[in-house]
Amino acid sequence: MAGATYEIDDRDLLDVIKADAKAAAAQLIEAAHLKKGQIVVIGCSTSEVVGKSIGKYSTPEVGNAIYEGLNSEFEPKGIYIAAQCCEHLNRAIIVDYEAVPGAEIVNVRPQPKAGGSFATAVYEALQHPVALEEIKADAGLDIGGTLIGMHLKKVAVPVRLEQNHVGSAMLLAARVRPKFIGGERAYYDDDLKEGYPDFI
Repeated sequence: MAGATYEIDDRDLLDVIKADAKAAAAQLIEAAHLKKGQIVVIGCSTSEVVGKSIGKYSTPEVGNAIYEGLNSEFEPKGIYIAAQCCEHLNRAIIVDYEAVPGAEIVNVRPQPKAGGSFATAVYEALQHPVALEEIKADAGLDIGGTLIGMHLKKVAVPVRLEQNHVGSAMLLAARVRPKFIGGERAYYDDDLKEGYPDFI
């Protein structure tokens, strides 16, 4: 049934999914040189993670396991998770207000069938969750083909991670770098090709 919510009580499967998410977060932190205060946008189809078609098998337990795995790496380093909701909420973002003080918030609360199980898990876990219509994140993980590009700073650069799946879902990753501007006379800072400097 389209849009249904399902439960999974397979502890071993949930442990594998959590471990996959944890490994992906650790690899992205290293590859994108992420620092305290930066934001990672996460798009996640729990349906795809359990081997079903996107939007057809929303699974709250899987959403929770993925959040726990990611957060176990991001939180100790002061990196914020921004959860992208599904298209039913126009891909709104759920993030802790501490990460975006002064941002223009909108009024919506994700649910497994309208926003997605992962965004719902993040909303329920954060101390001060808020919803935004958009964000410009420093890196991203796309779990299951959810299309996160609209929420990344320019310029997004693909990152190849050793951990290329979470459960059954394909995993894509990205980092960002400053734009090159100017023309043939312009000189560029080679260090900025790898990301933003430490003082930013």
